[in-house]
Amino acid sequence: MKKSLRFGAAALAATATLTLASCGFGGTTGGGGGDADGETTLNLLVPSYSDATKGLWEDVIDGFQKENPDIKVDLEVQSWDNLEKVVSTKIQAGEAPDIYNGGPFAGFVSDELLYPVSDVVSEDTLADFQESFLANAEVDGTAYALPLIASARALFVNNALLEQAGVEAPTDWDELLDAATKVSALGGGVAGYGMPLGSEEAQAEAAVWLWGGGGSFGDASEITIDTPENLAGAEQIKKMIDAGATQADPGSTQRSPLMDIFIQGKIGMQVGLPPTVGQIEEGNPELDYSIVPIPTEDGSPFTLGVMDQLMAFQNDGDKQEAITKFFDYYYSADVYVPWVQAEGFLPVTKSGAEQLAGEEALAPFLEVLPDAQFYPSTNPKWSATDGAFKSLFGQLQTKSAQDVLTEIQAQVDAG
Repeated sequence: MKKSLRFGAAALAATATLTLASCGFGGTTGGGGGDADGETTLNLLVPSYSDATKGLWEDVIDGFQKENPDIKVDLEVQSWDNLEKVVSTKIQAGEAPDIYNGGPFAGFVSDELLYPVSDVVSEDTLADFQESFLANAEVDGTAYALPLIASARALFVNNALLEQAGVEAPTDWDELLDAATKVSALGGGVAGYGMPLGSEEAQAEAAVWLWGGGGSFGDASEITIDTPENLAGAEQIKKMIDAGATQADPGSTQRSPLMDIFIQGKIGMQVGLPPTVGQIEEGNPELDYSIVPIPTEDGSPFTLGVMDQLMAFQNDGDKQEAITKFFDYYYSADVYVPWVQAEGFLPVTKSGAEQLAGEEALAPFLEVLPDAQFYPSTNPKWSATDGAFKSLFGQLQTKSAQDVLTEIQAQVDAG
């Protein structure tokens, strides 16, 4: 793999603990939570992070069931596109999963559906989480979700295409627009910047630009989308699209297939995740690329940090003890670290950080974590906000930036 990392010389082993500490990345009802034969069944609903996700969870479940033959775990894997709709439908039908791997969760807390995490993990497991990750899962001072994995974003750059266009990796918006426009002008089906505004992860691409211009999505108490600060980022996206600096039809383009095109060598620059490194190694190991910080309006450091969670629903059957056993097993270093490594994310436990401190591929993302900003996921309206971005933000391709932000804010306020 031809790769260069432009992030400075800080040693990963020295920064891992410090940078990680600053990150903030159908249920069964029935009496007693047990089946007729005394076996307890836990229903686990998770999203697919990669083609390997299902097999990785099956390996975890096999190991857990060997140690706990009286507990059965039923696994259901959904795409990220379907996940929130599936869990919402299950909850409405009174069939919430016992354990759920997802993003927004504050709404579940408001409806009193979740166990506090201190009720479903041992003290030793709870103490192993990086404190700031756990704090990012709190509502009114109580954590209701367990950090699962963390991730940061960085700009993946096709060195060969930029060199051919006569430009260097950009650090601010003006440089990015210039570089992307010149790369697109190379022709041959090449796009300067990969701009995924489709429903898969529109909220993430929106954050990259809106926050990169000094905006935010708000905080735990208020969601703020329609602001002058956010407008700057939205209008910059419009400039990129109107200048022909992006791929065709960015408003409906999904992130995952677009990254595949980057990996094939047809996109000059695109924001990516830690797993992107492994995808390049597998899909096109000869790709000449670099990983650099995300360009912002004024060049100041910034990254989007994301943390997904595991949470436990308080279903009618008392499965608290079985859930605790599963969580304690999963977060043990020998089980958790290989899972995180295989999916290519950043660990959220202290023991995991220690074990992966020497991983070169994680270094660029660990270095930008101190400048990470996070979704206001503990705001009860975050789920509606996330959905509004996914359904409306792609309209930037055809509507004014102001109109799109106004529509998103209205949808959020309407609940």
